[in-house]
Amino acid sequence: MFDTVRDDLRATLDEIRSAGLHKPERVIGTPQSATVEVIGGGRPGEVLNFCANNYLGLADHPEVIAAAHEALDRWGYGMASVRFICGTQEVHKELEARLSAFLGQEDTILYSSCFDANGGVFETLLGAEDAVISDALNHASIIDGIRLSKARRFRYANRDLADLETQLKEATAGGARRKLIVTDGVFSMDGYVAPLAEICDLADRYDAMVMVDDSHAVGFVGPGGRGTPELHGVMDRVDIITGTLGKALGGASGGYVAARAEIVALLRQRSRPYLFSNTLAPVIAAASLKVLDLLESADDLRVRLAENTALFRSRMTEAGFDILPGDHAIAPVMIGDASEAGRMAELLLERGVYVIGFSYPVVPQGKARIRVQLSAAHSTEDVNRAVDAFIAARAELAG
Repeated sequence: MFDTVRDDLRATLDEIRSAGLHKPERVIGTPQSATVEVIGGGRPGEVLNFCANNYLGLADHPEVIAAAHEALDRWGYGMASVRFICGTQEVHKELEARLSAFLGQEDTILYSSCFDANGGVFETLLGAEDAVISDALNHASIIDGIRLSKARRFRYANRDLADLETQLKEATAGGARRKLIVTDGVFSMDGYVAPLAEICDLADRYDAMVMVDDSHAVGFVGPGGRGTPELHGVMDRVDIITGTLGKALGGASGGYVAARAEIVALLRQRSRPYLFSNTLAPVIAAASLKVLDLLESADDLRVRLAENTALFRSRMTEAGFDILPGDHAIAPVMIGDASEAGRMAELLLERGVYVIGFSYPVVPQGKARIRVQLSAAHSTEDVNRAVDAFIAARAELAG
């Protein structure tokens, strides 16, 4: 049987390659940092890293690493169990309490990833008599989580408040018992920020709850780094916040749902990814506590990230590149053609700048791009070198 399947799979893979949509995985031989060593392919050796979610540069921060070493000695390597059996340690409860306080929510529940967190919310809270109203550009984990539920599904155009209201009216007219609006706080392929204040206003008008996946915001967006609800002044109006420990908050893995107390209590009893997945490794929980210490003690990393972002965006705009507007550390350089985006990424790697070309199905057809992600770990010289490399790569591509 598999001989037939193998031929079909090979044909599909050939189609992906011929369309310029193949996504190679480059191997790095160093810790995640502002510079990494690429092993084989393109330009082996040390290169500037402008494609990681390491926004605050904490993935290899010495204090975070030290906290992880200490946690290994104290708490061990792994729990080998789920939370309700024998998988809960003091460090897990401490991190949940700290996240709740940091995000201004009543309680928090930890997951193995934010993908799991988003996969565990909708099925638990919503039934066939309920409605979920989702932004069209929400992350794949939200889309998959919604599919697991029996709720009626409504979709509104990205950040389009008029369309959101239309969908809320339809859900209300359909007699939905519960209505949940869900949006990314920051849309990962564009760097656009959701209009949360206006979304909360509509939620109040139509008696809906609000859920935000703030994975690309918590740690560095908002005056205290508490994410898009803080940025928009609606921390007390958002009912559910999901997020990750795998980006700005240390870059390892793990996710969470921070929400109203009753929501978290029900998730502990009914959320399948929580009940049937091993507990977050204690070393990650302990290191995440150190990350929160660093975030709450100073804002120097957030300031440096903002400066690097402003410099890159301004220089690239002056050089004539098409960058989606905004001030987020995600700075998408729009290319359009998938093959051209991939080729430019290769030319940049040859010039010592590690970036990735994104194409369909990650982004819509014809909107391929290179998503540059700035970090507080980058120096001013690093940012200027990256811009110069873009200019040189564009010239070679055009020649």
